[in-house]
Amino acid sequence: MDMQLTEEKAGAKIKVLVADDNESDRMILSSIINRQGHEVLTAADGQEALEVFEKERPQIVLLDAIMPKMDGMEAARFIKKSAGDEFIPVLFLTSLQDANSLADCLDAGGDDFLSKPYSQIILQAKLNAFLRMRSMHATMQSQRDEIAQHHRHLLREQKVAKAVFDNVAHSGCLNSPNIKYMLSPLAMFNGDVLLAAHKPSGGMHVLLGDFTGHGLPAAIGAMPMAEIFYFMTSKGFSITDIIAEINMNLKSILPVGVFCCACMADFSFEKQILRIWSGGLPESYLYRSHRKKIERIPSKHLALGILSPDDFDTELQVIEMPKGDRFFMCSDGISEAMNSSGEMFGEERMIAAIEDSSEDEEIFTAVQNAVTQFMGEQQRDDDITLVEVKMIGDFELQNPDSGFTNATQSGPQDWSMEYELGPNTLRDFNPLPLMLQIVMEVPGLRPYSGQIYTILAELFSNALEHGVLGLDSELKSTASGFIQYYEERTAQLEILESGYVRFKFTHIPNKEGGVLSIRLEDSGEGFNIDDTLSIEVKRGGYSGRGVPLVRSLSDSVEYFGAGNAVEVSYVWQFD
Repeated sequence: MDMQLTEEKAGAKIKVLVADDNESDRMILSSIINRQGHEVLTAADGQEALEVFEKERPQIVLLDAIMPKMDGMEAARFIKKSAGDEFIPVLFLTSLQDANSLADCLDAGGDDFLSKPYSQIILQAKLNAFLRMRSMHATMQSQRDEIAQHHRHLLREQKVAKAVFDNVAHSGCLNSPNIKYMLSPLAMFNGDVLLAAHKPSGGMHVLLGDFTGHGLPAAIGAMPMAEIFYFMTSKGFSITDIIAEINMNLKSILPVGVFCCACMADFSFEKQILRIWSGGLPESYLYRSHRKKIERIPSKHLALGILSPDDFDTELQVIEMPKGDRFFMCSDGISEAMNSSGEMFGEERMIAAIEDSSEDEEIFTAVQNAVTQFMGEQQRDDDITLVEVKMIGDFELQNPDSGFTNATQSGPQDWSMEYELGPNTLRDFNPLPLMLQIVMEVPGLRPYSGQIYTILAELFSNALEHGVLGLDSELKSTASGFIQYYEERTAQLEILESGYVRFKFTHIPNKEGGVLSIRLEDSGEGFNIDDTLSIEVKRGGYSGRGVPLVRSLSDSVEYFGAGNAVEVSYVWQFD
């Protein structure tokens, strides 16, 4: 088609079909067209015109409106249908004068008229004009086909990229029975990202992020964010370590003006504690199931990717969260959702939807329905994400994947090591991910990473908080004291100038698996072992659970000296 059109532009011959039952009219038109350098095809009626068109495929057709066998209007319909996407101009040869008859010719597919008697100048001008129109039409068709091809190619690429994006950004434990979520993207790729992963200790991390913009540009930042989130969570890093690492990474890769509003929550099922970092998102909500009340949790920080690591604030909000309570996070697409009147859904409507639910299990559905009904058929202009996480009991969820693989077949088997942390390190470094990574190099031990991490976390927490810092766990017996306890912990760590915590690991392999010994010693004054252990068993509230938990996971627990040294024996077998 391109070569043909080039020839048409250059003035080369084209084929023109003249269909008229009047022989003299055919001869006059043929003579005029031949003098213009074009090839003429003739037909005496509509049926013959169709046969010639199908055989010769002329570029322009001149049809008499009234012919025997098949009139010009019916022939025009068949010609236009046969031409398909190709533009074949049809000029009606007519002496008709009434408007209705002329309109019928156009409705049949005619593009113009040529009135009798025929003028050579007018005919030449019309032919040249329609040749230009054919050229423009062909160019548009070619560009359309090229755009369609690029579109198909883009869709194939997006399909592959979307699969990779979903595998990275939407994996984890979002299918856990204590999580309900609605992720409604405005485009194929989503500026909102929702991540959830089990911690090795048995708790859960959940992160909701809302990148500026929509579609692919907004989703690009979700890839590194998800990789950091899942990797560091599986290794046992704390929420503050993870959120700081994500901020540093986004700050380095995102262009100016692009950032991520986010809320990350750390759920401890064993301690019934919720730790929250929130920056830039709308406020979160904590539903107290026993009181049927809602607590608003405001966002206290700037969004991720704005501040440098030195200026970034990782301060958390620590809240006691008994079993059955529900935590809600949402992107601003919820509060800014509009109805047909231009009203926003707003935070008050969301709170009302929560409060109006008669059953706790129906709250999420009630909010979801409220947003949907409010918007009606109104088109969205932002991504909409809502998530509910229910606090459950310890070990109520199985953690099938700790984030480690079993690919390593070789590694250290009979070994021992010591690792001591001084005050400067204790102040702002979490050693547990490093310790766990070293221990997990033992072939066959990886399936037990969750239990071992829990043991390490409880022992290290006791050594640091009660040994080095001298905090009184009695504070955690009430909700207000619980918050005070963690405020004192943060304050004392900031001014810590002396003290240590010493780890010692010993692993002895056997035919069935091996025995891992974990010894922790701290610089604290110690405690009365017998009295404290008896109290630990009876104590309620938010303290006293650590030692019984360690005992339940270990084969033996033994204290030494003044109680500031403890050794745990963990016997394991090949899975």
